[in-house]
Amino acid sequence: MRGTFLLAVLLIVGGVAALAVPYFTYTQKERVVDVGPIQIDADKTKQVNIPQIAAIAALVAGVALLLVPKRSGA
Repeated sequence: MRGTFLLAVLLIVGGVAALAVPYFTYTQKERVVDVGPIQIDADKTKQVNIPQIAAIAALVAGVALLLVPKRSGA
C-alpha cells in the first residue's frame, strides 16, 4: 500500500514538473582535437525535450493509482 502511494505521488509530481518545464539542458565535454600530445576539449550544451504526452500519461497514471480501490489479497 505504501509503495503504491509513493509511486503515485512521484508520478503526479513528475508529470506536473514535466508539464511546467518541457525540457532540460545539460553540459557535456567533448574532445574536439586529439593530435598527439595536443588535446582540446569543448563544452557542448545539449537539450532534451520531454514529450507532453509522456507528462500527461505520468500524471494520469499517478491519479489512477490513487483512485483505484485496493484489492484484498487472498
